Amino acid sequence: MILLAAVSCKPKEVVPEAPDYGLGNSWYITDRSSDVDLFYIASTETFDYKVKGAAVHYAWAADSSACSGIRHEMEGVDRILSGDLNYYSPFYRQVTMETYADTSLIAARFPLAMEDVRAAFHYYIDNLNEGRPFVLAGFSQGAQALVELLKELPESLHERMVAAYVLGWKITESELEDCSSIVAAQGADDTGVTICYNSVKEPQDANPLVSYGNSVAINPVNWRTDATPAVLFDTLTVTLDQETKLLLVEGFEGTGYAWKPYFKDGCYHTFEIRWYGDKLRQNIADRCKAYLQSVQQ
Repeated sequence: MILLAAVSCKPKEVVPEAPDYGLGNSWYITDRSSDVDLFYIASTETFDYKVKGAAVHYAWAADSSACSGIRHEMEGVDRILSGDLNYYSPFYRQVTMETYADTSLIAARFPLAMEDVRAAFHYYIDNLNEGRPFVLAGFSQGAQALVELLKELPESLHERMVAAYVLGWKITESELEDCSSIVAAQGADDTGVTICYNSVKEPQDANPLVSYGNSVAINPVNWRTDATPAVLFDTLTVTLDQETKLLLVEGFEGTGYAWKPYFKDGCYHTFEIRWYGDKLRQNIADRCKAYLQSVQQ
């Protein structure tokens, strides 16, 4: 039975209890006996709901069976990105989609989600990682959390970080300048770096919250940081706009893909992993190979 763990100061709102990362059901894990891990932070798969008439604005991560959307994403990302790597993805009290309609709600609620992500990562490092190098990745809200993790990453752990994939979120110039653990990727196989991008049809189609002010960007099709266009699926042309740091995608004619009202047509946020999945999986493998070769020298 689900229990209401903590009642907020507002009437008829509840906050779920924190997950226990010492329990297996707080994780989605695939152990492939690899020398490298992939630690993935899931995106927003939760909408506002009620428990006994009380509003809840967070995923109920202590009961992972209640988080089917998050689990589905974890499974899909493992299948798309992991390749031969071990895969660790924590359930956490992510904030709901409705939270992202108001920046004041994000400011009030996201710290609790971040508290869980931080606790999960520390548990992973202390109890599951066993000193292996690791890749970090996150999409959307998960990428937002990943940026915060990178700000706190000590040099001793940054040395073991193969790369960080901040997908569907932004890294501002001040974050890049102030955080020594955020180093913009410059090519296909540099290590200890951060990969970031956001895809749109035109710059005006971008969602300001996730991409405005981004200062770290690379084209995941050709792994270049200049404006050289690259062809994807023989039908799409992907070009990194040098002014906005957005990926401009030509040739897509699909409909019904935008999560309205949060994203509008022409913002390809929902495709950031699906479109580039093969490229990302190969790139993760290439960077892991380069990292392992460097430490063996």
